[in-house]
Amino acid sequence: MTNLFSIFVFYFYVMEKLISYPISILFYFCFILTLFVFHPIQWFCFTFFGYEAHKKSVDYLNFFLSKCTNILGTSYTFENIDSIPKGAPIIFVANHQSLYDIVGIIWYLRRFHAKFVSKKELGKGIPSVSYNLRHGGSVLIDRNDSKQAIPLIKGLSEYIEKHKRSAVIFPEGTRSKNGIPKEFAQNGLKILCKYAPSAYVVPITINNSWKMVKFGAFPMGLGNKLQFIIHKPLAVSAFSFEELMEKTEKAVKQSIKN
Repeated sequence: MTNLFSIFVFYFYVMEKLISYPISILFYFCFILTLFVFHPIQWFCFTFFGYEAHKKSVDYLNFFLSKCTNILGTSYTFENIDSIPKGAPIIFVANHQSLYDIVGIIWYLRRFHAKFVSKKELGKGIPSVSYNLRHGGSVLIDRNDSKQAIPLIKGLSEYIEKHKRSAVIFPEGTRSKNGIPKEFAQNGLKILCKYAPSAYVVPITINNSWKMVKFGAFPMGLGNKLQFIIHKPLAVSAFSFEELMEKTEKAVKQSIKN
């Protein structure tokens, strides 16, 4: 019975991969076209109308990117959005499984003006994405130079504190290729909390995003239901950093499904 089940799983895996090739070609055509179309739109909005117009263009960029993923049968569910405090700085802390985590967060949490702590390599060469990272309020850090990262993350903390917006940090530092979470690093979150003392840390568990790239960049995984579970907000001022880190990591990891 075990061998029969293994054969069935392997057969399903192979068939999904074969079926995915033509669908993935269509997906990538639409996805890349969307990036190229919105690049000049972003530039126009930012250059002539400023932050708010640029932010709207980024929102709708990610709306259309999410619709592109629907071609693959991908769906998104966000649980407990209404529990996120309004009118306060927010620090979203999530596990990281694929770039589609970011598409979902930007569109479905758009009211919170999410800014990202990203690696500097993403700041150039990618239509729309690089422009937004450079001009939309996110920070680009060199993972090999921790000293360079400190003032940049500090600046992001002060920004969300002043404007009551949000920062998104993936403390694993890199994407999980199989859904199993990596160890959480503390430094980035510690700086965000220190310089945004009125913020709330909001843990988010992301499930099934890694399955979209389980075959690699091509072809894509099909029919995945991406789940974003928003956990109870934690006031930075109510806990020591050690308590905050422990509660956040526990909340995120205990709801991850492999």
